[in-house]
Amino acid sequence: MPVRAKNATKYVVLLGDGMGDYAYDLLDGKTPLQAARTPAMDRLAACGELGLTNTIPAGFAPGSDVGNMTVMGYDPRAFYTGRAPIEAASMGLALGPDDVAYRCNLVRLEQQDGRTVMADYSAGHIETDKACALIAKVQAELGSPKRRFEPGVSYRHIMVWTKGKVVEQSTPPHDILGQAIETHLPQGSGDEVLLALMERSQAVLEGQQANSIWLWGCGKMPQLPSFLETFGLSGAVISAVDLIKGLGLLVGLDVPDVPGATGYLDTDYEAKVAYALAALEQRDFVYLHVEAPDEAGHEGDLDKKIRAIEDFDARVVDPVLAALPQLGPHAVLLLPDHLTPVRLRTHAAEPVPFVIYRSPHARPRLAQRYAEPDAARTGVHVEQGHTLVRRLIDA
Repeated sequence: MPVRAKNATKYVVLLGDGMGDYAYDLLDGKTPLQAARTPAMDRLAACGELGLTNTIPAGFAPGSDVGNMTVMGYDPRAFYTGRAPIEAASMGLALGPDDVAYRCNLVRLEQQDGRTVMADYSAGHIETDKACALIAKVQAELGSPKRRFEPGVSYRHIMVWTKGKVVEQSTPPHDILGQAIETHLPQGSGDEVLLALMERSQAVLEGQQANSIWLWGCGKMPQLPSFLETFGLSGAVISAVDLIKGLGLLVGLDVPDVPGATGYLDTDYEAKVAYALAALEQRDFVYLHVEAPDEAGHEGDLDKKIRAIEDFDARVVDPVLAALPQLGPHAVLLLPDHLTPVRLRTHAAEPVPFVIYRSPHARPRLAQRYAEPDAARTGVHVEQGHTLVRRLIDA
């Protein structure tokens, strides 16, 4: 029988998606984390354990699915089956044991020099109402008893293929911005079905803000032990993103819908903090996820990424740290799930900086900031990132 934590300590993961990065000449040789004003995160770094960790196991593509599964305390090598089924869980979609879910992006393709190019993986961060209307159109024209298109949030949607095929290769569209799509199309068993659906969708969506679907990230529903069974803690996940919410649901955490949470720079940070603190009043653990730094990295915009990092620090980390003492003893894990370098406009698998802080060590002990070079200089390297939650609890 699972048991709750034996003490009243509250545990918090503060995750700035993709906020790790590289150094840039435009920033005088600094990374965005170094260039940003981040007094709250720097305070944690000065008071806690700072180091590097691997969130992407060898052989896995760097992505938020693998990275967040790792940070949540589950080894992807044992549990990962694909991205789309995790998002399907968040959307309440029932999958049979032989059903396959595919992520279905609404994208914008363009013709350049006789080639078809991935111009925008998000169709201009299409609004959810508009996107759902387009997915309804796709379902009406392309849906069938074996394949159905389910609406999600903004550009992120799901196709469920009953007793379907799992293709061996499917490329995330955010990995090929500005590139010709021909060498990145799905390949493997069942690819002829996917290619036909993608091609036919272009006629269905002609003249729309999104002019094609893109199918990728397939898999069957994973089976994960509950967070309570694994760590002895009750908890909640606060996120705008179906992927993260799905992971929370799959491990038995509460996943409230936060009004105004968008997964972009315009998200309601204050609402997310309020929901996180309310959850901590009744539970032991909260996983608070913010997507905005990752989206800025995909856009290749240094200014937006620095703004997203500063917003995360001032509007999430700082108010959470200010409120936690009122809830009693607490421990905080701060980190990204992976790097999303502005230079690459996609994810990278290098180690990420982390901090573990445990109250009541409130006074700075070390002259260091929360940034990649400072984390590297400590010499602390946790090879397996999925052990960090246990390290947080046992700190």
